[in-house]
Amino acid sequence: MVTIGGLSKQTGCNIETIRYYERIGILLKPPRTEGGHRLYEREHIKRLVFVRRSRELGFSLDEVRTLLRLVDGKRYTCREVKAVTERHLEDIKKKLSDLRRLQKTLRDISSQCEGGSVPDCPIIDALFEEKRQ
Repeated sequence: MVTIGGLSKQTGCNIETIRYYERIGILLKPPRTEGGHRLYEREHIKRLVFVRRSRELGFSLDEVRTLLRLVDGKRYTCREVKAVTERHLEDIKKKLSDLRRLQKTLRDISSQCEGGSVPDCPIIDALFEEKRQ
């Protein structure tokens, strides 16, 4: 059993994040000592590593909850996990497309600027423009 500080060190997860995950029910609340200190067991460590790794891969907290529900019910199939993962992958593809479009727009705006010292700036002008349909 480890304290919250030990859990933080073992998983690389911030203490406040651990507390937050407990509050929202992603991480089960651990037993406490008579002095009120949390004591985490191996299962807490394992679950937190799962949550942290999922978050590193960009899964939302709702997606993490879904995956954990499948795991907690012990009735998950690879098909169900794959479905959650593929939905997440589609979201990533959309975000990448949006980022490419954003990159092009910023490149186009930036290329119109000569970088001079006059207060007339095409980048500022473009930011004040209403979006064209």
